[in-house]
Amino acid sequence: TMGNWLINHWFSAAVLAAWLGVNIFLFTYYFLFFDRDEYYFYTRAILGSALAWARASAKCLNFNSMLILLPICRNLLSFLRGTCLCCRRTLRKQLDHNLTFHKLVAYALALFTAVHTIAHLFNLERYNHSQQATDGSLPAVLSKMHLQGSKWLNPIHSNQTTVEYVAFTTIPGLTGVIITLVLILMVTSSTEFIRRNYFEVFWYTHHLFLIYFAGLVIHGIAGLVRGQTEESMKDVHPHRCAQYLTEKYEDCWHDCCKDPEFGSIPAESWKWVLAPFLLYVFERILRIWRAQQKVVVTKVVMHPARVLELQMQKKGFHMEVGQYIFVNCPAISRLEWHPFTLTSAPEEDFFSIHIRAAGDWTERLINTFQQEMPRIEVDGPFGTASEDVFQYEVAMLVGAGIGVTPFASILKSIWYKFQQGDQALKTKKIYFYWLCRDTGAFAWFNDLLASLEQKMAESGKADFLTYRLFLTGWNTSIANNVALDFDNAKDTVTGLRQKTIFGRPMWNSEFSAMAAAHPRSVVGVFLCGPGSLAKSLQKSCHQHSSLDPRKVKFYFNKENF
Repeated sequence: TMGNWLINHWFSAAVLAAWLGVNIFLFTYYFLFFDRDEYYFYTRAILGSALAWARASAKCLNFNSMLILLPICRNLLSFLRGTCLCCRRTLRKQLDHNLTFHKLVAYALALFTAVHTIAHLFNLERYNHSQQATDGSLPAVLSKMHLQGSKWLNPIHSNQTTVEYVAFTTIPGLTGVIITLVLILMVTSSTEFIRRNYFEVFWYTHHLFLIYFAGLVIHGIAGLVRGQTEESMKDVHPHRCAQYLTEKYEDCWHDCCKDPEFGSIPAESWKWVLAPFLLYVFERILRIWRAQQKVVVTKVVMHPARVLELQMQKKGFHMEVGQYIFVNCPAISRLEWHPFTLTSAPEEDFFSIHIRAAGDWTERLINTFQQEMPRIEVDGPFGTASEDVFQYEVAMLVGAGIGVTPFASILKSIWYKFQQGDQALKTKKIYFYWLCRDTGAFAWFNDLLASLEQKMAESGKADFLTYRLFLTGWNTSIANNVALDFDNAKDTVTGLRQKTIFGRPMWNSEFSAMAAAHPRSVVGVFLCGPGSLAKSLQKSCHQHSSLDPRKVKFYFNKENF
């Protein structure tokens, strides 16, 4: 298990290092190329080092634009998982970091867009300054070449032109402005707050990526940034001829140089993004085809606190614990697909999800199901199965808030395996911790825990599952009720035998108690919750693991549901 953990982290670090390495290489190589190459001697005479900054960042923008769509091709990732069945599971699990990588690439795009834009603002200012210069300097002479036909190097041909005018009237200027605005909208609408509370805003804004890619492909077509042509370099090399542009000799004949000629840098963004874009188009067509397959809703349960449970069946649907599906309801919106973690176990003859009212779409779905039975479309399942849980003698599961959802599937599946005497199941004891801010959110999961509690008691296995419920947000009336009903066998908040604890867990004492109860076991710690909690648990795992290989060890697993 420790080996798996190390491979997992090593592989993540290797992918990150490779991506960073390619970005650094592309930027450095093209920066030095445009800063030193003789083809751009005259271009640099006007623009200086801002040329290299603009071109190097453009290469990195192309590279990251090529990558940005790949992590969100869900069916491609599922195919890769399937073909990697012979690989170690830790390697396949890297594919579950697809959204983290997608965000990382998006931040890189934002950074290189800022560099590219600032560099070009300097470039436009220098082009403008050189066009208006009358001092006979090299930039001034080069800027007047447009008067001699198609030999121009400076795209600004008028003394009345402003930077703003070029930005909004030329193809590169206008597409650059549009791409930047689209990118700003997409990045700002992707914050966790917007995604959780206004998913529709995130969903629709993200589809501006079509405008982004169209703008990217068109952006370089006009070829405003130019360099000296190959033929011209042979005839009039700048090292030999640059001086003659500013110093015209009356009596020159064989030694004199003709004026240099310039050509555009060909547009090449389309070469970078064509293949991934076609792959993404194929992905969307596949999703549409899969969505047409019939889904039968076998049971609808309305839990308290406006949580809707849907139990469904679909021909050929096979799930594993910890996986998720995308759901669409055409009666509400044909375009919107929302992800939901599966709460059923693979051993059950249906698959289920629990939908909490958390935005316009979920509100409308719950209202629709209260009135009629609308058609549902399902795509999936996706994600790597969370089978690691079954590999430990003792499993410590920690779910925070809605992060409890995948544990519904895991707890049910462990119970089925335990009952059926599954030889692959090594688990002998489960400790389950649920941290929740709001009592209403407990309701549907309470039913599951109560049902498991009852089944275990009936089969004499009551000690198989120990659970602790922590209420991290409460008011005086709840506290008073608890005080009055303290002697009741069942908890006033949840109705379960196990009492709800107010406040947050004291992880040190929890881990110490577990180490004392299982002095020679390997304990798997699994979390679905926030990063801050992950740090606390990781620290506790490290502190409470014995150096003696024969004694207790805690291994931390942050599940990426």
